[in-house]
Amino acid sequence: MAIDINSAISAYTNASKMKGEASASINPAAAESDSLKPSFSKLVGDSLKDAASSGYNSESMSSLAIAGKAELHELVTSVNNAELALNTVVAVRDRVINAYQDILRMP
Repeated sequence: MAIDINSAISAYTNASKMKGEASASINPAAAESDSLKPSFSKLVGDSLKDAASSGYNSESMSSLAIAGKAELHELVTSVNNAELALNTVVAVRDRVINAYQDILRMP
């Protein structure tokens, strides 16, 4: 069963909005402090942009190394950073999908 990551994020966002509305009616001060926190979808989006930029940096560093304008250690560092970012994104995606599937299995 393939689950779209965007539907998982929107489901989480909707659930957090419902929680926020319920807590606002109980404690208005808590709702005010919650509005200062960044949203989950914004955090995920920023993380994906950072991972993509590290991939682009790795590609440009590879091009420079091929042209002889970059040192080998710089190339290895940028490729390693891109690989780490990609592994992190994949791990987070897998955890989100597992959590979404667990929510779907709830009665």
